[in-house]
Amino acid sequence: MFDDIFFPHTANPYRAAPLAEQRERYLAHLKATGTRRSTLRKCANDQLSLVRLLDLKDGDRVSRSRIEAAAALWAQPRGRRCDRAASPKTRDRFVSNGVRWLTFLGWLEDDGDCRHPHHGEVQAFARWSRGDRGLSDATVQSYCKAADHFFGQLAAKGVRLSVVGMADIDDAMAAEHERGAWSRRTRHDYAQRLRAFFLYAEMRGWCRAGLAAGIVAPRFMADEGVPKGLRREDVVRLLASVGGDRPVDKRDRAILMLFIGYGLRTGEVGGLRLDDLDWENAMLRVRCPKPGRTHLWPLSQGVGHAILRYIREARPSGFGRSLFFTTRAPIRPLDRRALGKIVSDRLAGIGIVTGRRGAHALRHAAAQHLLDQGTSMKVIGDFLGHRDPSSTTIYAKVDLAALREVAALDLEGLA
Repeated sequence: MFDDIFFPHTANPYRAAPLAEQRERYLAHLKATGTRRSTLRKCANDQLSLVRLLDLKDGDRVSRSRIEAAAALWAQPRGRRCDRAASPKTRDRFVSNGVRWLTFLGWLEDDGDCRHPHHGEVQAFARWSRGDRGLSDATVQSYCKAADHFFGQLAAKGVRLSVVGMADIDDAMAAEHERGAWSRRTRHDYAQRLRAFFLYAEMRGWCRAGLAAGIVAPRFMADEGVPKGLRREDVVRLLASVGGDRPVDKRDRAILMLFIGYGLRTGEVGGLRLDDLDWENAMLRVRCPKPGRTHLWPLSQGVGHAILRYIREARPSGFGRSLFFTTRAPIRPLDRRALGKIVSDRLAGIGIVTGRRGAHALRHAAAQHLLDQGTSMKVIGDFLGHRDPSSTTIYAKVDLAALREVAALDLEGLA
Protein backbone atom coordinates (compact mmCIF):
# COMPACT_ATOMS: atom_id res chain seq x y z
CA MET A 1 0.00 0.00 0.00
CA PHE A 2 2.83 2.42 0.83
CA ASP A 3 4.31 1.82 -2.63
CA ASP A 4 1.02 2.98 -4.14
CA ILE A 5 1.20 6.27 -2.24
CA PHE A 6 4.91 7.14 -2.23
CA PHE A 7 7.87 6.67 -4.51
CA PRO A 8 9.78 3.43 -3.74
CA HIS A 9 12.73 5.13 -2.04
CA THR A 10 10.44 7.18 0.25
CA ALA A 11 8.10 4.32 1.19
CA ASN A 12 10.70 2.43 3.25
CA PRO A 13 10.50 4.62 6.40
CA TYR A 14 6.73 4.19 6.52
CA ARG A 15 7.01 0.43 6.08
CA ALA A 16 9.73 0.08 8.73
CA ALA A 17 8.02 2.21 11.42
CA PRO A 18 5.89 0.62 14.20
CA LEU A 19 2.28 -0.44 13.53
CA ALA A 20 2.88 -0.65 9.78
CA GLU A 21 0.15 -3.25 9.29
CA GLN A 22 -2.45 -1.21 11.19
CA ARG A 23 -1.55 1.96 9.31
CA GLU A 24 -1.53 0.24 5.94
CA ARG A 25 -4.87 -1.45 6.57
CA TYR A 26 -6.56 1.89 7.24
CA LEU A 27 -4.99 3.52 4.19
CA ALA A 28 -6.28 0.66 2.04
CA HIS A 29 -9.74 1.26 3.50
CA LEU A 30 -9.55 4.96 2.59
CA LYS A 31 -8.40 4.16 -0.93
CA ALA A 32 -11.36 1.81 -1.38
CA THR A 33 -13.71 4.68 -0.50
CA GLY A 34 -12.28 6.87 -3.26
CA THR A 35 -9.76 8.95 -1.30
CA ARG A 36 -7.25 10.75 -3.53
CA ARG A 37 -3.55 9.93 -3.45
CA SER A 38 -2.59 13.36 -2.10
CA THR A 39 -5.00 12.93 0.82
CA LEU A 40 -3.66 9.43 1.50
CA ARG A 41 -0.13 10.84 1.73
CA LYS A 42 -1.21 13.44 4.28
CA CYS A 43 -2.99 10.77 6.31
CA ALA A 44 0.07 8.49 6.23
CA ASN A 45 2.27 11.34 7.45
CA ASP A 46 -0.15 12.12 10.28
CA GLN A 47 -0.32 8.45 11.27
CA LEU A 48 3.44 8.18 11.51
CA SER A 49 3.73 11.38 13.54
CA LEU A 50 1.04 10.23 15.95
CA VAL A 51 2.71 6.85 16.46
CA ARG A 52 6.00 8.53 17.33
CA LEU A 53 4.56 11.29 19.52
CA LEU A 54 2.43 8.88 21.60
CA ASP A 55 4.79 5.90 21.34
CA LEU A 56 1.82 3.77 20.31
CA LYS A 57 1.86 0.02 20.77
CA ASP A 58 -0.51 -2.59 19.38
CA GLY A 59 -3.84 -2.46 21.21
CA ASP A 60 -3.22 0.81 23.08
CA ARG A 61 -6.33 2.71 24.13
CA VAL A 62 -6.05 6.42 23.29
CA SER A 63 -8.42 9.26 24.19
CA ARG A 64 -9.14 12.25 22.01
CA SER A 65 -7.52 14.53 24.58
CA ARG A 66 -4.20 12.67 24.12
CA ILE A 67 -4.49 13.07 20.35
CA GLU A 68 -5.11 16.80 20.79
CA ALA A 69 -2.10 17.06 23.11
CA ALA A 70 0.05 15.33 20.48
CA ALA A 71 -1.34 17.70 17.84
CA ALA A 72 -0.26 20.69 19.94
CA LEU A 73 3.34 19.38 19.94
CA TRP A 74 3.20 18.45 16.27
CA ALA A 75 1.89 21.92 15.30
CA GLN A 76 4.82 23.78 16.88
CA PRO A 77 7.68 25.09 14.71
CA ARG A 78 10.02 22.19 13.85
CA GLY A 79 7.43 19.82 15.28
CA ARG A 80 6.59 18.54 11.79
CA ARG A 81 9.88 19.19 10.01
CA CYS A 82 8.77 22.74 9.20
CA ASP A 83 10.13 26.08 10.43
CA ARG A 84 6.69 27.64 10.96
CA ALA A 85 3.81 26.60 13.20
CA ALA A 86 0.89 24.71 11.71
CA SER A 87 -2.33 26.60 11.08
CA PRO A 88 -5.42 25.77 13.19
CA LYS A 89 -6.98 24.10 10.14
CA THR A 90 -3.93 21.87 9.65
CA ARG A 91 -3.89 21.00 13.35
CA ASP A 92 -7.59 20.07 13.22
CA ARG A 93 -6.86 17.83 10.22
CA PHE A 94 -4.16 16.03 12.23
CA VAL A 95 -6.62 15.42 15.09
CA SER A 96 -9.37 14.29 12.72
CA ASN A 97 -7.08 11.83 10.93
CA GLY A 98 -5.90 10.42 14.24
CA VAL A 99 -9.42 10.03 15.64
CA ARG A 100 -10.70 8.30 12.50
CA TRP A 101 -7.74 5.92 12.31
CA LEU A 102 -7.97 4.87 15.96
CA THR A 103 -11.75 4.56 15.69
CA PHE A 104 -11.26 2.27 12.69
CA LEU A 105 -8.93 0.10 14.78
CA GLY A 106 -11.23 0.20 17.80
CA TRP A 107 -8.55 1.86 19.92
CA LEU A 108 -10.24 5.20 20.56
CA GLU A 109 -11.23 5.68 24.18
CA ASP A 110 -14.00 8.12 25.09
CA ASP A 111 -12.98 10.87 27.47
CA GLY A 112 -14.68 10.26 30.76
CA ASP A 113 -15.51 13.92 31.31
CA CYS A 114 -17.71 14.10 28.21
CA ARG A 115 -20.30 11.71 29.71
CA HIS A 116 -22.80 12.23 32.47
CA PRO A 117 -22.89 9.65 35.31
CA HIS A 118 -25.91 7.83 33.85
CA HIS A 119 -24.58 7.03 30.41
CA GLY A 120 -24.93 3.30 31.09
CA GLU A 121 -28.61 3.61 31.99
CA VAL A 122 -29.34 5.59 28.82
CA GLN A 123 -27.58 2.96 26.71
CA ALA A 124 -29.60 0.20 28.39
CA PHE A 125 -32.77 2.17 27.61
CA ALA A 126 -31.63 2.46 23.97
CA ARG A 127 -31.07 -1.31 23.67
CA TRP A 128 -34.49 -2.03 25.20
CA SER A 129 -36.25 0.51 22.96
CA ARG A 130 -34.60 -0.89 19.86
CA GLY A 131 -34.85 -4.58 20.72
CA ASP A 132 -38.00 -5.04 22.81
CA ARG A 133 -40.12 -2.18 21.48
CA GLY A 134 -38.81 -2.32 17.90
CA LEU A 135 -38.38 1.45 17.58
CA SER A 136 -36.38 2.84 14.69
CA ASP A 137 -32.82 4.05 15.15
CA ALA A 138 -33.88 7.66 14.56
CA THR A 139 -36.57 7.44 17.26
CA VAL A 140 -34.23 5.78 19.75
CA GLN A 141 -31.61 8.42 19.08
CA SER A 142 -34.10 11.23 19.77
CA TYR A 143 -35.18 9.57 23.05
CA CYS A 144 -31.59 9.14 24.20
CA LYS A 145 -30.70 12.70 23.22
CA ALA A 146 -33.48 14.00 25.47
CA ALA A 147 -32.32 11.81 28.37
CA ASP A 148 -28.69 12.87 27.89
CA HIS A 149 -29.74 16.52 27.87
CA PHE A 150 -31.68 16.09 31.11
CA PHE A 151 -28.86 14.23 32.87
CA GLY A 152 -26.38 16.87 31.73
CA GLN A 153 -28.45 19.42 33.65
CA LEU A 154 -28.63 17.13 36.70
CA ALA A 155 -24.89 16.47 36.67
CA ALA A 156 -24.25 20.21 36.99
CA LYS A 157 -26.35 20.19 40.19
CA GLY A 158 -24.91 16.92 41.50
CA VAL A 159 -28.26 15.08 41.54
CA ARG A 160 -28.31 11.33 40.96
CA LEU A 161 -31.09 9.40 39.23
CA SER A 162 -32.02 7.48 42.38
CA VAL A 163 -33.00 10.70 44.20
CA VAL A 164 -34.55 12.61 41.29
CA GLY A 165 -37.83 14.19 42.31
CA MET A 166 -40.67 15.81 40.43
CA ALA A 167 -39.24 19.22 41.31
CA ASP A 168 -36.01 18.40 39.43
CA ILE A 169 -37.96 17.51 36.28
CA ASP A 170 -40.15 20.61 36.59
CA ASP A 171 -37.04 22.77 37.02
CA ALA A 172 -35.51 21.27 33.87
CA MET A 173 -38.66 21.98 31.86
CA ALA A 174 -38.90 25.51 33.28
CA ALA A 175 -35.27 26.17 32.40
CA GLU A 176 -35.93 25.33 28.75
CA HIS A 177 -38.97 27.59 28.74
CA GLU A 178 -36.99 30.50 30.20
CA ARG A 179 -34.10 29.93 27.81
CA GLY A 180 -36.51 30.56 24.95
CA ALA A 181 -34.54 28.55 22.39
CA TRP A 182 -37.15 25.78 21.99
CA SER A 183 -40.62 26.14 20.53
CA ARG A 184 -43.66 24.79 22.36
CA ARG A 185 -43.65 21.77 20.05
CA THR A 186 -40.00 21.03 20.88
CA ARG A 187 -40.65 21.29 24.62
CA HIS A 188 -43.69 19.04 24.19
CA ASP A 189 -41.60 16.39 22.43
CA TYR A 190 -38.84 16.72 25.06
CA ALA A 191 -41.32 15.99 27.86
CA GLN A 192 -42.78 13.01 26.01
CA ARG A 193 -39.33 11.50 25.51
CA LEU A 194 -38.38 12.05 29.15
CA ARG A 195 -41.59 10.28 30.16
CA ALA A 196 -40.62 7.27 28.03
CA PHE A 197 -37.23 7.05 29.75
CA PHE A 198 -38.66 7.36 33.26
CA LEU A 199 -41.23 4.65 32.55
CA TYR A 200 -38.32 2.34 31.79
CA ALA A 201 -36.33 3.61 34.78
CA GLU A 202 -39.27 2.88 37.10
CA MET A 203 -39.59 -0.60 35.62
CA ARG A 204 -35.92 -1.26 36.42
CA GLY A 205 -36.14 0.29 39.89
CA TRP A 206 -33.64 3.04 39.14
CA CYS A 207 -35.80 5.91 40.36
CA ARG A 208 -38.82 6.73 42.48
CA ALA A 209 -42.17 5.38 41.33
CA GLY A 210 -44.68 7.77 39.80
CA LEU A 211 -42.29 10.21 38.16
CA ALA A 212 -43.32 9.31 34.60
CA ALA A 213 -47.00 9.89 35.37
CA GLY A 214 -46.17 13.33 36.78
CA ILE A 215 -44.46 14.59 33.60
CA VAL A 216 -47.00 16.81 31.86
CA ALA A 217 -46.05 17.97 28.38
CA PRO A 218 -46.88 21.55 27.33
CA ARG A 219 -50.13 21.67 25.37
CA PHE A 220 -49.64 21.51 21.65
CA MET A 221 -52.39 21.63 19.05
CA ALA A 222 -51.75 19.54 15.96
CA ASP A 223 -51.60 21.54 12.73
CA GLU A 224 -51.76 24.86 14.61
CA GLY A 225 -49.21 26.34 12.25
CA VAL A 226 -49.30 27.11 8.56
CA PRO A 227 -47.12 25.09 6.12
CA LYS A 228 -44.07 27.17 5.25
CA GLY A 229 -43.20 26.46 1.67
CA LEU A 230 -41.28 28.47 -0.89
CA ARG A 231 -42.68 30.82 -3.46
CA ARG A 232 -42.71 29.45 -6.97
CA GLU A 233 -40.25 32.10 -8.17
CA ASP A 234 -37.80 31.02 -5.45
CA VAL A 235 -38.12 27.41 -6.61
CA VAL A 236 -37.31 28.48 -10.16
CA ARG A 237 -34.25 30.40 -8.93
CA LEU A 238 -33.17 27.38 -6.91
CA LEU A 239 -33.20 25.12 -9.98
CA ALA A 240 -31.33 27.75 -11.99
CA SER A 241 -28.56 27.72 -9.38
CA VAL A 242 -27.71 24.07 -10.19
CA GLY A 243 -27.45 24.41 -13.95
CA GLY A 244 -23.65 24.13 -14.04
CA ASP A 245 -21.42 21.37 -15.38
CA ARG A 246 -19.66 20.46 -12.13
CA PRO A 247 -20.36 16.93 -10.86
CA VAL A 248 -21.90 18.35 -7.69
CA ASP A 249 -24.26 20.53 -9.75
CA LYS A 250 -25.42 17.55 -11.82
CA ARG A 251 -26.07 15.53 -8.67
CA ASP A 252 -27.83 18.34 -6.80
CA ARG A 253 -30.03 19.20 -9.78
CA ALA A 254 -31.33 15.62 -9.93
CA ILE A 255 -31.94 15.64 -6.16
CA LEU A 256 -33.74 18.99 -6.17
CA MET A 257 -35.95 17.97 -9.10
CA LEU A 258 -37.05 14.87 -7.17
CA PHE A 259 -37.93 17.00 -4.14
CA ILE A 260 -39.72 19.64 -6.20
CA GLY A 261 -41.37 17.42 -8.81
CA TYR A 262 -42.62 14.66 -6.49
CA GLY A 263 -42.66 16.24 -3.04
CA LEU A 264 -40.52 13.40 -1.67
CA ARG A 265 -39.12 13.20 1.84
CA THR A 266 -35.36 13.02 2.48
CA GLY A 267 -35.63 9.36 3.53
CA GLU A 268 -37.38 8.52 0.26
CA VAL A 269 -34.74 10.22 -1.91
CA GLY A 270 -31.91 8.75 0.17
CA GLY A 271 -33.38 5.26 -0.26
CA LEU A 272 -33.48 5.38 -4.07
CA ARG A 273 -31.41 2.75 -5.90
CA LEU A 274 -30.55 2.16 -9.52
CA ASP A 275 -33.04 -0.72 -9.60
CA ASP A 276 -35.86 1.71 -8.77
CA LEU A 277 -35.59 3.34 -12.20
CA ASP A 278 -37.64 1.56 -14.88
CA TRP A 279 -36.40 3.34 -17.98
CA GLU A 280 -38.34 1.13 -20.40
CA ASN A 281 -41.72 1.95 -18.85
CA ALA A 282 -40.73 5.43 -17.58
CA MET A 283 -41.57 4.57 -13.94
CA LEU A 284 -39.95 5.42 -10.61
CA ARG A 285 -40.32 3.20 -7.54
CA VAL A 286 -40.18 5.07 -4.22
CA ARG A 287 -40.02 3.37 -0.83
CA CYS A 288 -41.73 5.45 1.84
CA PRO A 289 -40.21 4.69 5.27
CA LYS A 290 -42.74 6.84 7.13
CA PRO A 291 -45.98 5.21 5.89
CA GLY A 292 -44.12 1.93 5.27
CA ARG A 293 -45.30 1.55 1.68
CA THR A 294 -43.89 1.60 -1.84
CA HIS A 295 -45.23 3.90 -4.56
CA LEU A 296 -44.82 3.83 -8.32
CA TRP A 297 -44.58 7.21 -10.04
CA PRO A 298 -44.52 8.09 -13.73
CA LEU A 299 -40.98 9.27 -14.42
CA SER A 300 -41.26 12.74 -15.97
CA GLN A 301 -38.97 13.63 -18.83
CA GLY A 302 -37.26 16.49 -17.00
CA VAL A 303 -36.53 14.49 -13.85
CA GLY A 304 -35.46 11.45 -15.86
CA HIS A 305 -33.07 13.52 -17.96
CA ALA A 306 -31.48 15.07 -14.83
CA ILE A 307 -31.03 11.64 -13.20
CA LEU A 308 -29.63 10.07 -16.37
CA ARG A 309 -27.16 12.91 -16.82
CA TYR A 310 -25.97 12.45 -13.24
CA ILE A 311 -25.60 8.68 -13.64
CA ARG A 312 -23.66 8.97 -16.89
CA GLU A 313 -21.44 11.92 -16.06
CA ALA A 314 -21.09 12.37 -12.30
CA ARG A 315 -22.13 9.32 -10.26
CA PRO A 316 -19.21 7.38 -8.71
CA SER A 317 -19.11 3.76 -9.82
CA GLY A 318 -18.11 0.69 -7.85
CA PHE A 319 -19.62 1.77 -4.51
CA GLY A 320 -22.98 -0.01 -4.57
CA ARG A 321 -26.44 0.31 -6.06
CA SER A 322 -27.56 3.45 -4.21
CA LEU A 323 -28.46 6.29 -6.54
CA PHE A 324 -26.89 9.31 -4.84
CA PHE A 325 -23.39 9.46 -3.34
CA THR A 326 -21.06 12.03 -1.87
CA THR A 327 -18.76 13.73 -4.35
CA ARG A 328 -15.74 13.63 -2.03
CA ALA A 329 -14.05 10.78 -0.23
CA PRO A 330 -15.02 8.82 1.66
CA ILE A 331 -17.55 7.98 -1.04
CA ARG A 332 -20.79 6.83 0.61
CA PRO A 333 -24.54 7.06 -0.05
CA LEU A 334 -26.20 10.33 0.94
CA ASP A 335 -28.30 10.03 4.10
CA ARG A 336 -31.21 12.17 5.28
CA ARG A 337 -29.01 14.70 7.04
CA ALA A 338 -26.74 15.18 4.05
CA LEU A 339 -29.71 15.65 1.71
CA GLY A 340 -31.23 18.23 4.04
CA LYS A 341 -27.94 20.12 4.17
CA ILE A 342 -27.72 20.15 0.37
CA VAL A 343 -31.11 21.86 0.19
CA SER A 344 -30.40 24.39 2.94
CA ASP A 345 -26.99 25.26 1.48
CA ARG A 346 -28.45 25.71 -2.00
CA LEU A 347 -31.21 27.95 -0.63
CA ALA A 348 -28.66 30.01 1.27
CA GLY A 349 -26.74 30.34 -1.99
CA ILE A 350 -29.67 32.17 -3.60
CA GLY A 351 -30.17 34.43 -0.59
CA ILE A 352 -32.90 32.56 1.32
CA VAL A 353 -31.53 32.46 4.85
CA THR A 354 -34.69 32.80 6.96
CA GLY A 355 -37.76 30.67 7.53
CA ARG A 356 -37.92 26.96 6.83
CA ARG A 357 -35.02 26.05 4.53
CA GLY A 358 -34.89 22.26 4.61
CA ALA A 359 -36.08 19.67 2.14
CA HIS A 360 -39.57 19.71 3.69
CA ALA A 361 -40.01 23.28 2.45
CA LEU A 362 -39.78 21.92 -1.10
CA ARG A 363 -42.40 19.29 -0.23
CA HIS A 364 -44.73 22.06 0.96
CA ALA A 365 -43.95 24.07 -2.18
CA ALA A 366 -44.92 21.10 -4.37
CA ALA A 367 -48.21 20.70 -2.49
CA GLN A 368 -48.94 24.42 -2.68
CA HIS A 369 -48.29 24.44 -6.44
CA LEU A 370 -50.82 21.61 -6.91
CA LEU A 371 -53.32 23.47 -4.74
CA ASP A 372 -52.87 26.63 -6.80
CA GLN A 373 -53.59 24.62 -9.95
CA GLY A 374 -56.95 23.53 -8.52
CA THR A 375 -55.96 19.96 -7.62
CA SER A 376 -58.29 18.31 -5.11
CA MET A 377 -57.20 17.55 -1.54
CA LYS A 378 -57.62 13.82 -2.17
CA VAL A 379 -55.21 13.90 -5.10
CA ILE A 380 -52.72 16.03 -3.16
CA GLY A 381 -52.88 13.57 -0.27
CA ASP A 382 -52.21 10.66 -2.60
CA PHE A 383 -49.38 12.62 -4.20
CA LEU A 384 -47.73 13.25 -0.83
CA GLY A 385 -48.32 9.68 0.38
CA HIS A 386 -50.68 10.64 3.23
CA ARG A 387 -52.70 7.76 4.61
CA ASP A 388 -54.86 10.02 6.78
CA PRO A 389 -56.84 12.74 4.94
CA SER A 390 -56.41 15.03 7.98
CA SER A 391 -52.70 15.24 7.16
CA THR A 392 -53.59 17.06 3.95
CA THR A 393 -56.29 19.39 5.27
CA ILE A 394 -53.66 21.71 6.72
CA TYR A 395 -53.01 22.95 3.18
CA ALA A 396 -56.52 24.38 3.08
CA LYS A 397 -55.17 27.13 5.34
CA VAL A 398 -53.07 28.50 2.51
CA ASP A 399 -55.64 28.14 -0.27
CA LEU A 400 -56.28 31.87 -0.36
CA ALA A 401 -58.58 31.70 -3.36
CA ALA A 402 -60.92 29.27 -1.59
CA LEU A 403 -60.79 31.30 1.62
CA ARG A 404 -61.73 34.46 -0.29
CA GLU A 405 -64.72 32.65 -1.77
CA VAL A 406 -65.85 31.71 1.73
CA ALA A 407 -65.36 35.29 2.94
CA ALA A 408 -67.47 36.59 0.02
CA LEU A 409 -70.51 34.44 0.84
CA ASP A 410 -73.75 36.35 1.30
CA LEU A 411 -74.93 35.56 4.81
CA GLU A 412 -78.38 37.06 4.04
CA GLY A 413 -78.50 39.48 6.89
CA LEU A 414 -77.07 37.13 9.50
CA ALA A 415 -73.81 39.07 9.80
